[in-house]
Amino acid sequence: MKTAIITDSSAYLSPSDISHPDLTIIPIPIIVDEKIYNEGLDLDETNYTAVLNQAQTFPKTSQPVIGEVLLKMENLRALGYTDVVVITLSSGISGYFNTLYTLKEEVPGLTIWPFDSKITSVPMGAMVQRALSLVDLQTSPQNIIETLSEMRENTRAFMIVDDLQHLVRGGRLNNGAAIIGGLLKIKPVLTFEEGHIVVAEKIRTSKKAFLRTRELLSQEWEHHPEYRYFIIHANNLAQTKEEQQQLLSKHPQMDLEIAYFSPVIGLHLGDQSLGFGWVKK
Repeated sequence: MKTAIITDSSAYLSPSDISHPDLTIIPIPIIVDEKIYNEGLDLDETNYTAVLNQAQTFPKTSQPVIGEVLLKMENLRALGYTDVVVITLSSGISGYFNTLYTLKEEVPGLTIWPFDSKITSVPMGAMVQRALSLVDLQTSPQNIIETLSEMRENTRAFMIVDDLQHLVRGGRLNNGAAIIGGLLKIKPVLTFEEGHIVVAEKIRTSKKAFLRTRELLSQEWEHHPEYRYFIIHANNLAQTKEEQQQLLSKHPQMDLEIAYFSPVIGLHLGDQSLGFGWVKK
């Protein structure tokens, strides 16, 4: 048995994780004015804001090219891998996970294990990191899936966006239609529910929304100080550092990291968006 891990470019990973010999990262295409960019290759956190700001039409994302995914899997088989665990961004915001099931029998000699993270970014990256550590221990694919499932059950994320129109226009806000009439009057806290982005709480102002997310993290930390906590931003580092300082002033021992949204997620959430949450280590 030899197991590989495949994930997509929306996962937030450290340089050491990215360079792991058993990891393959599939880029997610972003279409801007009919030009295709591959996330993590020719579009990343350093240049995507400028590209999006110059767009003449609303940018779109697409599933990874299936032919390229199959080629990657065939290469893994040729290298002696017998199994591949594929950790995808939430099926609630992409059809990629469901597409993988059509490929399960397409690479003879390689068993494909699709896993829906039901989230993305830092929590998804933590799942990839954990899967790689289990591969290093020669853990079976079945046990890797079981461990990831437990992590997924102990993961939450909350988001505050500057403009809900990005999510509504892209079709990623599950109950956006119900609140579209009140966009100018509320600053909702969003969350993932069964992989879909939904409104968790309707709050009147940004100040109160940030206060509420800090309360949610504080309440969780009091029960689970061993968890990994995070704040993720889309071109909004100043506000992120302020939120981090507020939380650490109350909980100095909180394992709280700052990260940034990948272009694909930043595109759907919009500029200045922030994400807060936790994942079991």
